[in-house]
Amino acid sequence: MIEQKIEALLAEKFKEEEYADFFIVEIKMHLNNKLEVFIDSDTSLPLSKCQKISRFLESHIDENQWLGEKYIIEVSSPGISRPLTLYRQYKKNIGRKLAINFLEDGVKKRVGILVDANETACFIEEKVVYKEKKKKIRTTEITEIQYTAIKKAVIKPAFK
Repeated sequence: MIEQKIEALLAEKFKEEEYADFFIVEIKMHLNNKLEVFIDSDTSLPLSKCQKISRFLESHIDENQWLGEKYIIEVSSPGISRPLTLYRQYKKNIGRKLAINFLEDGVKKRVGILVDANETACFIEEKVVYKEKKKKIRTTEITEIQYTAIKKAVIKPAFK
């Protein structure tokens, strides 16, 4: 399967010092011979690096004739609209606003600032309003959310 071949190529490429903090987010092969490769980095992912990786993959695909003569390959970062799926993505986005939908029906969507992440959970800071008698008390809380409870987590862009 082409996805495994691409994954193996990238695993080797990411051992190079220039790409040491890169990782695979997703590899998708579509019916129309379009290959999408989503990669990310713990630091930054400039377009020039995506282009180099695209050329690297194209050379192997062409040389081995894995997809024939006509195919489309897109190498890019997942982008802000795609859900976070890996721990490393959560870690990279600490300090940004995160919207989380849960797997369990009836559990309210949470929105807050991602303040920390570990291998099993992320931590968001949320604004909370409590009623105490007739007074509204506004405060912030840190909430731990297990990745296994998350259906979808998306970074919300901050417009200034």
